[in-house]
Amino acid sequence: MRTLRFLIPLLAALLSGTVPPASAAPAAAAAVCSLRCDTLDPSRAQQDTFPVPDKVQNGRRIALHLSEADVMAWASIDNGTTGDSVWLDRSWDGGATWEGLLGKASIPGTWTGTRTLMWNLADPAHHRRGLLRACGDAGGVQCTDWFRPQACDAACDGAAPATGDTQPVPATTLSGRTIALHADARGMMWATIAGGATGDEVWLDRSWDEGATWEMKGRTTGTRTGLFASRDPQLLLYGGALRACGRAVTGSNGSCTAWARPAGDRAAAAADALMWAYQPDTAWWPSSWWNSADAVTALMTWMKRTGRSDYRWIVDRTFTVNQGAFPAGVKSSDAIEGHFISRAIDDAAWWGLAWIQAYDLTGEQRYLDEAVTIATYVHGFWDTSSCGGGVWWDRERTYKNAVTIGLSVRLSASLHNRIAGDTTWLDRAVTGWNWYTASGMINSSNLVNDGLTGSCASNNGTVWTYNQGLAIGAAVELFRATGSTTVLARARALADAAIARLTTGGILTESCDTGAATCDDNAKEFKGIFMRQLLDLADVTGQASYRTFARAQADSIWTTDRDTLNRLGQRWTGTTPNARDWRTQASALGALVAA
Repeated sequence: MRTLRFLIPLLAALLSGTVPPASAAPAAAAAVCSLRCDTLDPSRAQQDTFPVPDKVQNGRRIALHLSEADVMAWASIDNGTTGDSVWLDRSWDGGATWEGLLGKASIPGTWTGTRTLMWNLADPAHHRRGLLRACGDAGGVQCTDWFRPQACDAACDGAAPATGDTQPVPATTLSGRTIALHADARGMMWATIAGGATGDEVWLDRSWDEGATWEMKGRTTGTRTGLFASRDPQLLLYGGALRACGRAVTGSNGSCTAWARPAGDRAAAAADALMWAYQPDTAWWPSSWWNSADAVTALMTWMKRTGRSDYRWIVDRTFTVNQGAFPAGVKSSDAIEGHFISRAIDDAAWWGLAWIQAYDLTGEQRYLDEAVTIATYVHGFWDTSSCGGGVWWDRERTYKNAVTIGLSVRLSASLHNRIAGDTTWLDRAVTGWNWYTASGMINSSNLVNDGLTGSCASNNGTVWTYNQGLAIGAAVELFRATGSTTVLARARALADAAIARLTTGGILTESCDTGAATCDDNAKEFKGIFMRQLLDLADVTGQASYRTFARAQADSIWTTDRDTLNRLGQRWTGTTPNARDWRTQASALGALVAA
């Protein structure tokens, strides 16, 4: 049996003229971490199901076990004798090659069975989709079928029919043929070839790493392939890219379209591309601590607004993994001391707002409790002995600035609005707001300068959009708490000033968005923060002009600042230089949600 297993593929390869290299033997396995790391004991599995039929070898039962909640599997052999063995094979290329003998275990002593440890089905941190099978040796080798050869999202690979039809990228041509990539309303994709001859081939390439590597899918001599998924949520894989390829029967050359992701729903497509960069093993977007708080807040805002639950699992994951302590250099240049707290007071407050949003999304009390813990820490840096009040930006008490007081007021008012019978957080929010508006940081043009000098005057520092947005958001949340029309009027004035003064051709523009300037990793995320606060203001006022402004931002982003993989850049007008990374993606998502 073992000889036949290896001879049959070899004979097929010889006949096709594509002999695999000698190195196609089982490869050594590098440890993979997703929700858990390879070699977890099955006693810790959250589930135990059997996803493929067992195999029987000389009366021994060889089984593959799956815990879908852990996204891991293990193998067992039963009805055996001493020396019988069992292991897992894992393939990263659809079963063409594999890492063999993973967790190999032999039946000991007087036992009649044994099992392996657990191994991951996928490697989301490195954008790899795997297959696993259980193998056993009992006087001959048998292996189960591979699990899972098909990716599944709204439907599984190979499905039909489509629901709608759009072409996310231009078609390509080859010797009079037209080869096109299609997507339906669910994000399933397929390829077609037209204008050709009998024997022409068409297929899809699918890549989980933005085109660096890929697998061929659905190859056919018909005119269209089946439908294939661009995500595999069960394996925590998002942001898959596909392209349509074809070959004319009359020649050896082929042609492919550009890589693309589905783009039917703007905000959903942006969220999918943002999730591509999330790392489940470490539960953040590396390598920015406060930016990760804002990115998960942007995703939660999208889920709350749309009713989608696609990524709700990352709320618990981000909270659970990151609630503990980390040395300096692991999650931040500062030590994280537990409960998302560090010497950077503003960083802690960003996480406080994230857990407010998590509470609003899920209703789970643990998130509100964590926000209280963080807000209590932040309020500990309110200091009336300097400038009559305000919250210090850092533990060393070197600077009072707009971002920290804006966060503090918003966080305090948010807690009051969610804790029945509260007066403490309301008093803190009102006191903080009154100090902020009298501090001089909000100038005569209703634009927010960065902070105060040592002599408690405005430093006339850069007007950043996130400071402007946080002042709006603080006022809106305080209005919800107090009903003060004066506070709401100030929020409107701040928004109107931003729309008039912080735009270029009607599009929100950061000071580092102009000329040859580039924004640092912090500023990349600022505009999206502004847009989420403006959305809040639009909700409480019903003012149509704010939504009109938001739609203009979204339209500009989508038409000028997006590539075929739905990656969105720093400059919402699409001018260069235009950085693209997960921070700019989270920022642009804020604008798309606001629209």
